[in-house]
Amino acid sequence: MSDASKTKSSPTSPATSPKTASEGVSRRTLLKGSAAALGTAALFEAVRMGFPGGVPSAYAAAPETTKAILGYIALIDASPLVIAKEKGFFAKHGVPDVEVNKQASWGATRDNLVLGGEKNGIDGAHILSPMPYLISAGKVTQNNVPTPMVILARLNLDAQAISVANEYKDLKVTTDASALKTAFAKKRADGKEVKVAMTFPGGTHDLWLRYWLASAGIDPDKDVSTIVVPPPQMVANMKVGTMDAFCVGEPWNEQLVNQGIGFTACTTGEIWKNHPEKALGMRADFVEKNPNTTLAILKAVMEAQQWCDKMENKQELAEIVGKRQWFNVPVADIIGRLKGDINYGNGRVEKGTDLYMKFWKDYASYPFKSHDAWFITEDIRWGKFEPTTDINALVAKVNREDIWREAAKELGVAAADIPAGTSRGKETFFDGKVFDPADPHAYLKSLGIKRVEA
Repeated sequence: MSDASKTKSSPTSPATSPKTASEGVSRRTLLKGSAAALGTAALFEAVRMGFPGGVPSAYAAAPETTKAILGYIALIDASPLVIAKEKGFFAKHGVPDVEVNKQASWGATRDNLVLGGEKNGIDGAHILSPMPYLISAGKVTQNNVPTPMVILARLNLDAQAISVANEYKDLKVTTDASALKTAFAKKRADGKEVKVAMTFPGGTHDLWLRYWLASAGIDPDKDVSTIVVPPPQMVANMKVGTMDAFCVGEPWNEQLVNQGIGFTACTTGEIWKNHPEKALGMRADFVEKNPNTTLAILKAVMEAQQWCDKMENKQELAEIVGKRQWFNVPVADIIGRLKGDINYGNGRVEKGTDLYMKFWKDYASYPFKSHDAWFITEDIRWGKFEPTTDINALVAKVNREDIWREAAKELGVAAADIPAGTSRGKETFFDGKVFDPADPHAYLKSLGIKRVEA
């Protein structure tokens, strides 16, 4: 696994370069002697030629602005943004004035992205991977007015969960939710409403919850009422009996179990192993106007992802994000699942699993286009996008994996940590369904419960 402290082009000054001291002196001499004779563009080209493996951060093209406003929700997968700020990675890469501001909900994140940083909104965010597509297409914006967005990186793999109220604990529900079909039907027959909560329509938590229910023959639009609840409010709502089940990221599932309010049926990694989750999304106009700033932000976040991924940093990570100014959550509600120790809350306890959140391992940071194709396909399944949507064209417009590759090059990321292509290939889910990004309609056709005819 690569990290910025081990790669060859991550230093912030020539003195920390793995090249020899004499080589460092000769480069400094070259820069000093050439500056007067060369224009700025020519000088940078000369520097690039001197570093064929990638220009160190100290010599990267100067950011157009040192400031950007990034939003985040109190979820563990926002950690790379928090750590990039706390550990000085933004400053290291020349953008010390980047702000990382808490958002009240995914709806607020959307609204502030539509406003943009220049109008007291935000320029980018820790965001549910499907949201940049929904926002870019005007599917979830006021008056359906599109706000073009781009995805620069994936922030993590896995580590969300589906949790269920204690009244169903005896049913031993896991990835197999079939026992809930009868229980929910009985509750409705008794005149009571069955409510399941997710965090944003068409977002990842909505899609995990719908997939899980539908696999058990429970129609998420007809057999239950699907409601929207911001992540930090999930536990409190289940405590007062507002919902029967919910899907959200950590630390809220672990907190639910620690408070004895409900249990975790399954983690999302058990539904789809090594699945993509959140993304670093930004307004397209910010990226176009500030390409160097964008690269600097991305490099800082990628370096933070490498830091977050180290098991020896998990305790400190939990302590940092748990602070009042970030998540305001006890470390005890964070640390277990962050390390892969899962108390499901129904008698099932698993230690040392590989279901912890991946920030860098297994190409976690790289935004595979094939994964975005799945998100769009699932949103077609549930009526968020039209069946005629050109999936590949939409992905090509929003997914900027090319910028990620440029950032990786400048960071000196090892070749082994950079995927050869933009597709991870066929993906297999816990129920045996297979998504082939080359044939999304075949996948749609294989699904039993859906809102569209494939």
